[in-house]
Amino acid sequence: MCFFVSFLPATLLVTIGYFVLFSSSKADDGIRTFGRVLAIWIFVIAAFIPIVGAYVSLGGLCPSLKTLHSTMMPGPSPAQQ
Repeated sequence: MCFFVSFLPATLLVTIGYFVLFSSSKADDGIRTFGRVLAIWIFVIAAFIPIVGAYVSLGGLCPSLKTLHSTMMPGPSPAQQ
């Protein structure tokens, strides 16, 4: 669940990175270089977010999965037995 939710901020960052890259292509030399470096950095961060989401999901650290499991499995909890 956390893996799929991580695509939302990653998509937002890729869109921002694209516009930074596009706007820097219209600028002068110094700003163009800074814009390209900034856009690449944004793309790296955007790629890192789903990787962390996959790690959290596969490692069982996602709090939404624990909540979903406890609400979908009816019956007494192990502590009540």
